[in-house]
Amino acid sequence: MEAEHEPPRLPGATRYAGTRYGRIAYTDTDPSGSAAAPPLLFVHGNSSSRKVFHAQLADDFGGRRLLALDLPGHGESDDAADPGAAYTQRGYAAAIVEFLGTLDIDRAVVVGWSLGGHIGLELVPLFPGLAGLVVTGTPPVNRDTLREGFRPGLAYAGTEDLTPAQAAEFAGQITLSPPPAWVVDDVVRTDGRSRRLMFESFSAGRDSDQKALVEKSPVPLAIIDGRDDPFVDHAYVASLPYAALWRGTPTVLEGRRHAAFLEDPVRYDDLLRAFLRDHGL
Repeated sequence: MEAEHEPPRLPGATRYAGTRYGRIAYTDTDPSGSAAAPPLLFVHGNSSSRKVFHAQLADDFGGRRLLALDLPGHGESDDAADPGAAYTQRGYAAAIVEFLGTLDIDRAVVVGWSLGGHIGLELVPLFPGLAGLVVTGTPPVNRDTLREGFRPGLAYAGTEDLTPAQAAEFAGQITLSPPPAWVVDDVVRTDGRSRRLMFESFSAGRDSDQKALVEKSPVPLAIIDGRDDPFVDHAYVASLPYAALWRGTPTVLEGRRHAAFLEDPVRYDDLLRAFLRDHGL
């Protein structure tokens, strides 16, 4: 097992795609695009990076093309050239649409964690090729239901400047406790403006009404949450009407927290494979 302080190894070399939002770093397990099935695109959460999906990127999804990127202002990607435009859920989604265009990908399944799940929901109206969406730690909310969908405790999610102690605490809240050093490093590296601007836009209701999206969208949707997630209100998530929710109900993993895919990759990946299989993806 790798030492806790060592960042996980990702398959292949880091690649870069130029976009109007800045250069985006990504991992691609099949750069030739030879796989017939739609690729899986993994989108990380607030103050994280694509490294959190290292177990998924190393898994065998039937030879499927797997991609994971670092959002603008995160990981190895550039800080946004225009923070006000890029550092919102809708801005991140627009960056992903452009990113996929640079790779000539017109159809994909998105797996989004936390902020990444909200970005995935923003892709519903922006990316016609969204073949399926899996979200974790992402209650579909709007401005009026923000406090219903999230439990109290998101103090650092919108904080621009974090002390070293706060960065470590936030890393432990969103992933593992205690957090690996590389997770803390990701929080420290993140452009703090991305936290503040994203949270301001989200709280002000300037992003999509995601509650309404899941009520109407025909895109196959899976919700896979950890029972002990400190942020998500499971009763709220389960109470919503969904147009295309896998198995008709959210899937909840007992004993797991906000990053269930990181805590229990075997079980999570099995569920992901079942979702793909059930929808012929």
